[in-house]
Amino acid sequence: MKTWLSLALIPSLITGALIFLAAPGDCSGAAENSILLSYDELIALYENETPPEPLAGKLEKLLETSFVDNSAAAGEAMTARVSSPQIGPVLRVAQWNIERGIDFEDIRAALSGRDAFAKRLNQLQRRLDPKEEERVLDEAQMLSQADVIMLNEVDWGLKRTGYRNVAKELASALGMNYAFGVEFVEVDPLTLGIERLEGEELEGRHELIDNLAVERERTLGLHGNAILSRYPLRNVRIVRFQTQGHDWYDGEKAKLTPLERGKRKAGEMAFLEKVMREVRRGGRMMMLAEIEDEQIPGGRATLVCTHLEEKTKPAERRRQLEELLDEIKTIDHPVILTGDLNTSGSDTTPTSLQREVKKRLGQTSFWAQYGIRWATGFGLLYDMTRGAINFGRTYSDPTVHSIKFMSENGEGKFFRTLEDFRFADGGAFDFRGSGRRSADGRRGKLANSNERAMKGFKPTYEPSRSFKVVRLKLDWIFVKPPGVKKPDDDQAPYLFAPHYGRTLQALNYSLEERISDHNPMIVDLPLAATDSLAEAHQR
Repeated sequence: MKTWLSLALIPSLITGALIFLAAPGDCSGAAENSILLSYDELIALYENETPPEPLAGKLEKLLETSFVDNSAAAGEAMTARVSSPQIGPVLRVAQWNIERGIDFEDIRAALSGRDAFAKRLNQLQRRLDPKEEERVLDEAQMLSQADVIMLNEVDWGLKRTGYRNVAKELASALGMNYAFGVEFVEVDPLTLGIERLEGEELEGRHELIDNLAVERERTLGLHGNAILSRYPLRNVRIVRFQTQGHDWYDGEKAKLTPLERGKRKAGEMAFLEKVMREVRRGGRMMMLAEIEDEQIPGGRATLVCTHLEEKTKPAERRRQLEELLDEIKTIDHPVILTGDLNTSGSDTTPTSLQREVKKRLGQTSFWAQYGIRWATGFGLLYDMTRGAINFGRTYSDPTVHSIKFMSENGEGKFFRTLEDFRFADGGAFDFRGSGRRSADGRRGKLANSNERAMKGFKPTYEPSRSFKVVRLKLDWIFVKPPGVKKPDDDQAPYLFAPHYGRTLQALNYSLEERISDHNPMIVDLPLAATDSLAEAHQR
C-alpha cells in the first residue's frame, strides 16, 4: 500500500460562533467540494485498475483528508459532563460500529437519550416488558451522556443510507463536533446502480439494493470512521496501514472459485449473511485526534479510532496493530483507543481449493490432529471434543492463551502484543479487572474497560441468524491512563483509568430488528483520583 500524501488547508473563520478549526490534512466548509468525487469519477475508479491523472491524485487527497467540523458550542460540553456517585466527574467514551448507518433514525434515537428512544419505541409500536423497557431506556440515557463517540462503518453519500452524511447529521442532532475520515470509496457496480442482480431474490433489511438507478448528483460513495466529541477536535489526522490484508479492488473483482461460492452460499443458508462482492478503493486506517480540557490529566488526551481488517488472517491484523502502536508510541499523555478490531480468531480470506489444502497440510497442528485420528480411530469424537473445548474457550474470550494442538487461539498474540506494549514514557494500556470497578462486579482481565460475562466477554457481534451460538467479542476499548506502567498493576493510580465498561446489548436488541449488527459500548474515565473507592460502591 503506497503512502498517501496529505492535503493542507488553511483554517477558515466563519461568522459569529460558527468556526471550523482545521489542522493540516483537514477539510472544512466549502473546500469539501474540491475534494469530493463526481459520479463519473466513481465509475472511472471502478473501470480503471490504474486511475488516470488527475483522478488518481484526487483520490489520494481524499483518502488522506479528515473532514472536521468544530462548530458546536464549547460551553455545552461542560454542562453535559457526567458525574458518577462512585467516582465523581468522568469523561464517558462510547464505541459503536453502526453498520453503515442503515437504521439511521434508530441510531440517532439511541444516541439521544431516554426520552428520544422512548418516543422511538412508541413510534414503532414496540412493547417491552416494563423491567426490560426500563433497562433499555437506562442504556439509552447512559449512551447519550458520552462525551466522545467513536464510530465505525459510517456512510456519506450512498443510496443504502439515503445519501446522508451520517457523521454530520448525528453530530448536528447531538450538538457535538465531529471528524470523518474515508476508509473506502465504494465503487461496486451494484452500489453505483450500473449493474442489476439477475435471478436473485434479495432478503433481509441489510440488502437494500433494489436494482433502481441511483441519484447521481447525491452519490459520493464514501465510507469510513468518525469521531463525535463535545470538545473541539484538534490535530485530526489519518494514517493508513501499510499492511492491508485484503485487496478490496482486485480481490473483489476477481472471479470467485467454485469453493468460495460454495462457502458463501453455505454461510448465507446458515446465518443469512449474504456475502456480496464489495469493490472498493482505499484501505484500512486509523484516525487520530486530540481533545483538550483542564480536568483531563495533563490537559489533553489522544483519541484513536480504527477498524481492522476482517477478510484476512489474525497475523495480518496483528501487523496492523503493530503499525498502530508504532504510530502512537511517543504520545506522553492519555490515549483512548477504540474500534472494531475483528478479533474473531478466524481467517476469512477468500477461499480457493489450493488455499484450503495449504491451510491444513501446511500446519503442524493438522498433522498432529490427523495422527491422533489415524492412531485411535476416534476421529469424530476427537473433532467434537476438540471443537467444543476450543469454541468454548475462545469464541467469547479471544484474549485467552493458546494451547497448542488442543485449543489454539488465533488472536492470542494480538492481545499479548497490546499487553506487552510500552509507550516511550513507560506507560501501558490498562488491562485491570477489579470487581469494584467493573459494571457488574465481575473480575478478570480488561473487566474495567470491556464488560465481561459469565464466560469471557459480553458479545458485541453476531450474524443475523446464529441461533445464539456465534456471538463474538470484536469491538474493544483500551485506555492508557497516567501512572500505569504495568497493565495489571492494581496498586497503580486509577485517575482517568477505565471504570464500569458496559456493552449495551439490551438497547441494541430492543427493536424488532436490532439497530446494528454490533452492540454499542461505553466506559467512564474519572477526572479525579478514585483510589479510595470503597467495596460498598459496587454497581
